[in-house]
Amino acid sequence: MVLSKTASQTDVSVHSTFASRYVRDALPRFRMPENSIPKEAAYQIINDELMLDGNPRLNLASFVTTWMEPECDKLMMAAINKNYVDMDEYPVTTELQNRCVNMIAHLFNAPLGESEAAVGVGTVGSSEAIMLAGLAFKRKWQNKRKAEGKPYDKPNIVTGANVQVCWEKFARYFEVELKEVKLRDGYYVMDPEKAVELVDENTICVAAILGSTLNGEFEDVKLLNDLLIEKNKKTGWDTPIHVDAASGGFIAPFLYPELEWDFRLPLVKSINVSGHKYGLVYAGIGWVIWRSKADLPEELIFHINYLGADQPTFTLNFSKGSSQVIAQYYQLIRLGFEGYKNVMENCQENAMVLKRGLEKTGRFNIISKDNGVPLVAFSLKDRSRHDEFEISDFLRRFGWIVPAYTMPPDAEHVTVLRVVIREDFSRTLAERLVLDIEKVLHELDALPAKIPAVTAKVNGVHKGYRNGVTLKKTELETQKSVTDAWKKFVMAKKSTNLVC
Repeated sequence: MVLSKTASQTDVSVHSTFASRYVRDALPRFRMPENSIPKEAAYQIINDELMLDGNPRLNLASFVTTWMEPECDKLMMAAINKNYVDMDEYPVTTELQNRCVNMIAHLFNAPLGESEAAVGVGTVGSSEAIMLAGLAFKRKWQNKRKAEGKPYDKPNIVTGANVQVCWEKFARYFEVELKEVKLRDGYYVMDPEKAVELVDENTICVAAILGSTLNGEFEDVKLLNDLLIEKNKKTGWDTPIHVDAASGGFIAPFLYPELEWDFRLPLVKSINVSGHKYGLVYAGIGWVIWRSKADLPEELIFHINYLGADQPTFTLNFSKGSSQVIAQYYQLIRLGFEGYKNVMENCQENAMVLKRGLEKTGRFNIISKDNGVPLVAFSLKDRSRHDEFEISDFLRRFGWIVPAYTMPPDAEHVTVLRVVIREDFSRTLAERLVLDIEKVLHELDALPAKIPAVTAKVNGVHKGYRNGVTLKKTELETQKSVTDAWKKFVMAKKSTNLVC
């Protein structure tokens, strides 16, 4: 049965064939409807639209967990109506959060006494965790500068240009200058020596990344710590370190236990980690842990009593669900150290399967490192006819969501594809992905080149001839121009609501 609305109104109305036995009129798309509809109709309308979403299991762009055991799903559904902030009403949920904080603090080698409680809090993700950690650093720095009678209006943070956008948000929202160490060819993480050179008396902290979003690589926190200790001795400053372990915090303790990156290093004062990444919980949970109470200024903690009892709170938001906290506790006790180690080892092995498969094609350079977050970042060896953005676009036809992107400054000319290996990405899927990539390459080889200029290489310089004009570009300039042109094309498609 077809609804009796004209096609011209499809942009402002929601239509449903199955629900038409209950709903004869189309629903407005951007305004609340005047009348109620049956629950079956509401469900069918929404379910039909959601079918057009990508498959989360095939979304290889995301680090976020897309599968959990049914038993944990049941616990989460049972707690879906609990507001986590109501600590007096839900004391057991609060206790589970405290247990998680302490377990993670011990995992990160926090210097705690036998009966000493860890200092930390659950958040909605690493973005909120980073905001809280940054605010603690800023307030401590301001308090010290005020006590010394020095200006405190120009704080800055030193990071690599490879940081996640949440650091830029923190800097902009809370008026902190972000001093970025630029990247370079073949080195896509923060250089500790250059980072320490940027540190001055206004630096509230240096942020190191344990698991770069771009290529999964761990930054050298140990070297950064040692260099910063030397600089602090020479200058009299006490510049600390924050470790953004959003991706690597639940990997390094199990795969690289000897790696010193955490509270074993004296200048590391706080660490954030995403429970919804390799903490193996669905989206919506992060953690921030402080070295000690002295590293979290007391004035940042609010106390409320209008929910029934005195409750300390240090979060950017107030209400949030309890389900993810409970799910994190489930994973920690269900898997234990042994279980997490097995999962991470399996992810790393599957990453190596994918890497070897891509290398066998002979068409790609591997940008990621073997040690780090289990992912594979790779780029084409020959980009003269087609590029990584086209491969990403063609892979969507097979259901795969594989992102293509350019590196930050000063490596913008480098374009990569990245596949994140999660717990639910099996060896079979890795092998299947390689086969589909080979099919895409075969299809692209049969198509005309994306940039149809006739080129020849003379004395190491590309000479192009288009419209009778001779163009001279170095190999680097040619690669960068191709990348820039394709980025503009992708953005144009996005602006017209097309999928690329």
